[in-house]
Amino acid sequence: MAIRTALSDRFELITVPRMRGVPSFAEDVERGLRSQPKRLPCKYFYDEVGSALFDAITHLPEYYLTNAEAEILAKWGWQIVRLLDAPVDFLELGSGSAAKTRLLIGEALRVQTALRYSPIDISTEALHASSLALVETYPALCVRAYAGDYFDVLESRAVQLDRKTLAMLMGSNIGNYEPADARELLGLLGAALRPGDGLLLGADLKKDRATLELAYDDPAGVTAAFDRNILARINRELDADFEPRNFAHVARYDESRASVDSFLEARASAEIYVRSLGLRVGIAEGERIHTESSYKFTDAEIVELGRTAGFRPASAWHDRADRFVVHLLVRE
Repeated sequence: MAIRTALSDRFELITVPRMRGVPSFAEDVERGLRSQPKRLPCKYFYDEVGSALFDAITHLPEYYLTNAEAEILAKWGWQIVRLLDAPVDFLELGSGSAAKTRLLIGEALRVQTALRYSPIDISTEALHASSLALVETYPALCVRAYAGDYFDVLESRAVQLDRKTLAMLMGSNIGNYEPADARELLGLLGAALRPGDGLLLGADLKKDRATLELAYDDPAGVTAAFDRNILARINRELDADFEPRNFAHVARYDESRASVDSFLEARASAEIYVRSLGLRVGIAEGERIHTESSYKFTDAEIVELGRTAGFRPASAWHDRADRFVVHLLVRE
């Protein structure tokens, strides 16, 4: 059962427990380290340290995705919030610091007197901090935040939508899911919305290998620190003895799958002991642990992905360099 906590008269936090059958962090780690090849789910990047590191990544010149999407929202936000008849409320999957969302909140409050914003995020710390900042900044804003995995929150039916809603899945977040999982997630989101509700979907476009690989492996090493933090998190939370510095961050674009795949590659062989699991795992020199896939799209592929979940295309906006796209899809 979801736990509701009223943190102010305009901020309510709803914690959604792990659903039966959805693996816990410990279970995912054990399964991933036992598998061949080894893998760790990227959703666990975003603890408090990981969220701070990702925020730093978004300010890197090589990581163009954030600036390209922000450019679109800054230029076309006024149009986006007006394409659905006001008043609307916002539902966002993966709010993070909600920096880009502020552009749309500000535009929405130009055409309506009040707004409810409902972010869903696996990081309770990031959700709490961003929500408090938002209600402090916008007196006409109420926040009903959901802490939990996207699938858990949507399947639990805990999300309450009181009027027309614009859902958001931004930052090319959809690209971090395997194709079947992406379709399932949009299907769950479509089931939570009503006909006429909107979905704003930000996606990274297919482009040359050099640009893509540099975006996920910056010279300053911030992305490498972000990637290695998942090992540090396993150490902190599961009492393991990984030496994160002994793993190199590797990012490679697989053109056949249109995916930038990230790995942690062992610089030397080691035996890892995860004490809370009673698990010993051998890792050979040069062996890789897969940590993330970031799929890239064409406009037509985004439209087709939306159609499989019951959405029709309404409009789309590209940045000036044609690197990124934001699609507005409408629930049929």
